[in-house]
Amino acid sequence: MRAIFVLFDSLNRTALGCYGGEQVATPNFDRFARRAMTFDKHYAGSLPCIPARRDIHTGRLNFMHRSWGPLEPFDNSMPEILKSSGVYTHLISDHFHYFEDGGATYHSRYRTWEFVRGQEYDPWIAMIEPPIERFKEMYSDRHYNVPTEPKRRQHQINREKIALEEEFPGPQCFERTFRFLDDNRRADNWMLHLECFDPHEPFHAPDRYKDAYRTAYNGPILDWPKYAPVRENATEIAEIRANYAALVAMCDAYFGKLLDYFDEHDLWKDTCLILTTDHGFLLSEHDWWGKNLTPYYEEISHIPLIMHHPRFADRAGARIAGLTQTTDLMPTLLDIFDRPCPPEVTGRSLLPLMAGAPGPDAIIFGMFGGPIGVTDGEYSYFRYPENLFDERLGEYTLMPTHMTGFFNGDEMKTAALAEPFDFTKGQKLLRYDALNEARRPPGLDGTKFGAFKSAIYHNASDPNQLNPIHDPAVEARLRQTAIRILREHDAPPEYFGWMSLDTAAAE
Repeated sequence: MRAIFVLFDSLNRTALGCYGGEQVATPNFDRFARRAMTFDKHYAGSLPCIPARRDIHTGRLNFMHRSWGPLEPFDNSMPEILKSSGVYTHLISDHFHYFEDGGATYHSRYRTWEFVRGQEYDPWIAMIEPPIERFKEMYSDRHYNVPTEPKRRQHQINREKIALEEEFPGPQCFERTFRFLDDNRRADNWMLHLECFDPHEPFHAPDRYKDAYRTAYNGPILDWPKYAPVRENATEIAEIRANYAALVAMCDAYFGKLLDYFDEHDLWKDTCLILTTDHGFLLSEHDWWGKNLTPYYEEISHIPLIMHHPRFADRAGARIAGLTQTTDLMPTLLDIFDRPCPPEVTGRSLLPLMAGAPGPDAIIFGMFGGPIGVTDGEYSYFRYPENLFDERLGEYTLMPTHMTGFFNGDEMKTAALAEPFDFTKGQKLLRYDALNEARRPPGLDGTKFGAFKSAIYHNASDPNQLNPIHDPAVEARLRQTAIRILREHDAPPEYFGWMSLDTAAAE
């Protein structure tokens, strides 16, 4: 068996025609849905980017124990398990977060890997004296020209070296994929992980894709909205959304080249192909941009998953109604290669669902330090802690790094030795106070997460989640469901208290 796992970043489900999207032309994603099986209730797990990848490697949720951080010494890793059991694993990616302090242990789990430079603020191009005045003319003051944001300045510098379509990182990832396939398509027993940072912001696409989505906007570059409430006017909103559409169109076009390669070399008969993303993105829905500061609305948490397996070729075009989520990818890829799951895995292989088995009764998803989402497919419940700044929340790790640096000295002073969890293979951890004044998770300043309250939505009658309902019975049931699933993940005792979940009442 062979498998190609294609992971885009921030690919909104509603941008794909096969999921009912009408704003972007996605003929190739739709073409794949006709050839494969489409999962209609697939959800994110741990948010955002790197926590989602830890879910993919380990097959279990991690957001209740840890914020953005590396794989831990005790973690299972799907590509490493495959590698150690004789399956060749290769990573091709332009996702530069793998090469920051907070993600530095992921790419090295593969047998071989390739990294394409230049996305977002990847520290790639050295320019000691950038043309600041020209940048101020080129880029919108609203989003770019903030002296205190060196990351956006680095993106402006990187963009100076990306002009031709073949110089864009996404197309380079696909070109390297075809090179890998030319060299290895006749071999057996391999898994290729193709991971594209697109269509993650900034929404920078070649002009030929933007031409189909031109707007009335006539100003400086406006394609990287801040994670914040919408303050743009209608024309500016349309421009940002159009730039996202152009980038999705580019992703669709290059994924189509991969489908063409499958057709030309008849890979359908012996190669699995999986297409998904880590999370979605609010594009002014709910009057917000981004993904980290609001409830995990459908636009963020309900994500696409389309999968072809030669064993189920006779079910091409079928839709899967059962609940699934990111953690299920790890056991699925092990199952594809007939490798057993470690006992710590809580995700479920998708192959039984493809054969007609039901999914779980409910799932949870969330981000460390933020609300927790619960859905049973019919209702979605976003639960907020009563006190966001309750000091009892702890962060458990043996790798004390944040996204781009080490824990600071004040954080390190709070360290205390903690007993093992059921997934740490007997290893004790260090516990750090997570919400002390030295460091709060992103958005926890009392004006962002703190602006929202717990809410329930009925998915069928209110798919855009605009009208919360009051139903104590549904809330009680979903609250108890959350407690059960948190226990299955051996969540820290203080997490239940922080989330105001009465475990005694759930007995």
